[in-house]
Amino acid sequence: MKKKKANHSKLIKQSVEELLLKLKVEGKVEVEEVEAGENSHYQINIESPETGLLIGYHGETINSLQLLLGVILYKKLGEWVRVVMDVGEYRKMREESIKEMVDRIIAEVERTGESVEMPYLSPLERRIVHMILTEHKTLTSQSHGEGRDRRVTIKPR
Repeated sequence: MKKKKANHSKLIKQSVEELLLKLKVEGKVEVEEVEAGENSHYQINIESPETGLLIGYHGETINSLQLLLGVILYKKLGEWVRVVMDVGEYRKMREESIKEMVDRIIAEVERTGESVEMPYLSPLERRIVHMILTEHKTLTSQSHGEGRDRRVTIKPR
């Protein structure tokens, strides 16, 4: 099983490098297997002088590249593997800013007792909000809407 995982890491790194080559973007690629129960995945970190190009407006390009990589890997491996792509620690910094925003909204909802709808978040970012609130005793989160209109509301339980 370990050998299979090592081969997955090698194949993922090679696939990302090929993708960057086709995009004519320089970058150093690192792949790390993250064991977290059912949330296990491969973390792909890319360091590049063209981070803005790879991240895109509000992370749209990096999200698209991650989705495309998932499909490429499915075709090569014959199975779905979860990958999380980060460029220049964008996702890490974005996650921290989302956590800060959630903390501010939690304080507001606790103070007023009124629900607060968050701005648009990607599916991965919405998941972060839901994970934070699963542990909360008095508040909960709920997603509603479709596509680009999908929002998370933080409200009293």
